[in-house]
Amino acid sequence: MQAPIRAIGTGLTLALGVAACSPGDSADGLPNIVIVVADDLGRRDVSFHGGELPTPNIDRIAREGVALERFYSAPVCSPTRAGLLTGRYPIRYGLMRSVIPPWRDYGLDTDEVLLPELLAEAGYAARGIFGKWHLGHTSVRFHPLRRGFTEFVGHYNGGIDYFVHEREGERDWQHGYTSVEEHGYSTDLLTDRAVDFIARHAGQDAPFLLYVPYNAVHSPWQAREDILPRYLDLPGIDLPPGHEEANEDILGYVGDADGRREKRRITAAMGESLDAGVGRILDALDAHGVADNTFLLFFSDNGGVVGVSDNTPFRGAKATVYEGGIRVAAAARWPAGGISGGRDVAAPVAYIDVLPTLLGIAGLEAPGERALDGRDVLGVLTGGQEDTPRDLYSYVAVGSGAVEQVAVIEPEWKLVVVGPALTEPGAAGRSRMMLYAIASDPHERDDVSGAHPEVVSRMLEKAVAFRALQPPDAVPPYNAGREGFVAPPDWKPGDLP
Repeated sequence: MQAPIRAIGTGLTLALGVAACSPGDSADGLPNIVIVVADDLGRRDVSFHGGELPTPNIDRIAREGVALERFYSAPVCSPTRAGLLTGRYPIRYGLMRSVIPPWRDYGLDTDEVLLPELLAEAGYAARGIFGKWHLGHTSVRFHPLRRGFTEFVGHYNGGIDYFVHEREGERDWQHGYTSVEEHGYSTDLLTDRAVDFIARHAGQDAPFLLYVPYNAVHSPWQAREDILPRYLDLPGIDLPPGHEEANEDILGYVGDADGRREKRRITAAMGESLDAGVGRILDALDAHGVADNTFLLFFSDNGGVVGVSDNTPFRGAKATVYEGGIRVAAAARWPAGGISGGRDVAAPVAYIDVLPTLLGIAGLEAPGERALDGRDVLGVLTGGQEDTPRDLYSYVAVGSGAVEQVAVIEPEWKLVVVGPALTEPGAAGRSRMMLYAIASDPHERDDVSGAHPEVVSRMLEKAVAFRALQPPDAVPPYNAGREGFVAPPDWKPGDLP
């Protein structure tokens, strides 16, 4: 593993900021933690951003808490999940270039210390995950129950069938270590498990961690038949500028307008099930009297699929480093901790900030042996402190890996580089470089690179340094090894007895 460089992150190795209680306090004062992650949700496919799809329950989080107007995820699924659980850019441990597809013998580096492992030290006895893991499936060493979680119901892979729960012809629906046949729509089943978890653990002596990474609204496009008719008249959406960078063999159908409109209708119905699930989780917290002292975070793992989900007014879509691919719908709520009032938080907040913020709340120190790239943003969320300037980074090279995208975001500027790997000799000269005055042009409409060559040069150095963090054994591009792959029976890990 390449040593961290402070130039690309906060290099955080000290005790983390404001905490709700000190390490010596009893666990009783600590909040419960609920993290809900949507999959491929368009930023404007929540109605609190003015979208046409009704999401009253997701909106409720923003109305009672805060809307995170500049929340950044990674461009695709696995990296966001990895960064959320480690507080570190996934490029450091080779899991940022692409997702982990079914045919990949790869997983989140077992040397990384994950959020549930750390929270266990603060007294979070029950730590459940219900949903899409997507961080390794070929060995038990990658399993959620070996990475700090105490309960797991869901699926290892992305893109499972919502009704029969299969991927590549094999059932991927796991209860702990066992594949189980369970009838029902996956979004509803995951919500059932989350609500049951709250009922069993609310009001106990110890706080709980609940992580619900839904597979909705990711493909395959499958909605409940009782919901779909409500969206028969929903119009399609235009392809956004910058969508050309998206890898269409990953994202699915782009095609003609009629096909996009049909998938748009189905996605809307899938989103209704997602929002209803969020509502049931909120109701469960209310019913068991723990809503006030529960830190609740909702966000999407990346932008929506090109031509199917609505990321306007931003450029790009899933699998791009433009704002439409990484600036996602997000909201947080914790009334007892001061995250309330329906405010908009304009400061940049990122998926890598989740772990350090929660460690700060729990009164824990960051793991000293590895620098965190995220920062404790509790003060920003409560409005108690101003954001301090920092850089943010993004990177993706899905599909064949021949074309990579790197972005560097400073407070005033954003540089997007599209081309060969920046670690290759002469790569910069063979790349397209676009510079945006992101503070005044968040929609990335005007490339001003020609007018500011000195800014491009300075930011390019940062982009090269960030790309150089990727180790040689990084996850391969998505399609590598796909041909001829046969899934194992019931997706049982190869070394599971």
